[in-house]
Amino acid sequence: MRLLDALAAGNSSTRLEAALAIGTHPEPGFVDALVGRCAIEPDFFVRDMLTWALTRLPSEITVPKLRAELRSERAQARSQALHTLSKIGDRDTWPAITRSLLHDADDEVARSAWRAAVVLVPDEEKQALAAELATQFGRGDREVRLSLSRALVALGDAVEPVLRKAMACHDPTVRAHASATERLLRDPDAGFDLAVGEARRVVALGPEREETTAC
Repeated sequence: MRLLDALAAGNSSTRLEAALAIGTHPEPGFVDALVGRCAIEPDFFVRDMLTWALTRLPSEITVPKLRAELRSERAQARSQALHTLSKIGDRDTWPAITRSLLHDADDEVARSAWRAAVVLVPDEEKQALAAELATQFGRGDREVRLSLSRALVALGDAVEPVLRKAMACHDPTVRAHASATERLLRDPDAGFDLAVGEARRVVALGPEREETTAC
């Protein structure tokens, strides 16, 4: 009971130490408390330790609990469950990464869904996932767009057809984001901001080799 009480302590260091202790000596009886705390924990480092502790438990116990959290009305519960599933890496959980999660109205949930999807997706589903993710080009602020680009780049060659289509889109924001992603695909060490800046210049010049289309 002491560890369970410590997970809800007012001091973040106490909660961090409790999550570390549970992960160091994992017991299945702690799974509900860990999952429940993930949904409300305000501290990033504590949440990360909670995820680590969950990865130390048998996946046959944790995965069903985490999948149930994907239906929660609380955005943080969905986001943290997705993050933890990506760390567990059980490919059998791929069907749980639904289209609604990939398009979640909450940016943090969507970003977590993108990251989980590219980890869990079967090879034969990569092109379909790339096409789904490409519908999100131009969404959100810099961090959201960078997350999407990184997810698409992680899919490798499967993303090239959707990038070509998006780079011909009539929407200049979509074209710039897709072009920046294509640059990162070719040069993973390229800075995202530099790639975006260059892409915007290309869009502004309106390269003659491309005609814009609906996207």
